[in-house]
Amino acid sequence: MSSRRVLTLWNDEGENPKDISVLRKKSVDLSVPFNKEAKEVIQTLIDAFMERDDASGLAAPQIGINKRVIVFRAKSSEGGQKKIKDINEIELLVNPRITQTRGEKVAAAEGCLSCPDVQVEVSRFPEIKIRALDAKGEKINKRYLDYVARVIQHEIDHLDGRLIVDYGDIYYPKSKQLFFEKLFKE
Repeated sequence: MSSRRVLTLWNDEGENPKDISVLRKKSVDLSVPFNKEAKEVIQTLIDAFMERDDASGLAAPQIGINKRVIVFRAKSSEGGQKKIKDINEIELLVNPRITQTRGEKVAAAEGCLSCPDVQVEVSRFPEIKIRALDAKGEKINKRYLDYVARVIQHEIDHLDGRLIVDYGDIYYPKSKQLFFEKLFKE
């Protein structure tokens, strides 16, 4: 199992232009039926996610693959993460599309592996319906609620080159105030 680095907009030295170019690029659909390359992309993303204990979800662009594939914890784990031990604890969506949204958007603070040390308040729908393919290439239509719906919307944003910093006020630790003021100055 190879360890994949998560791409970030910045690190302690400043912006990461190479990472930014990948993270900001719109991802393309994975070809169907899945060929060897598509199956490798899926497995690479699953492996990268299973190695982590600090994420609710992961999108392929975050590990340098501009394909429309996301993986996330199948059950809400809001408020604390544990290492994923079983493949049944995760779900994978290939070429996901939100086909329906319901309810008033709910604002909540979100973090992101690709935007380290910051949080942004993002408004998202509490209920979504998704059309996608599963890891085997089977068509699925599924409804997701609340925290899991939020995670999926966050990960789909990655597929479109959108990140939490695009949503509004960015909150960062006071200890890094000078760094972020310099980074975000217009």
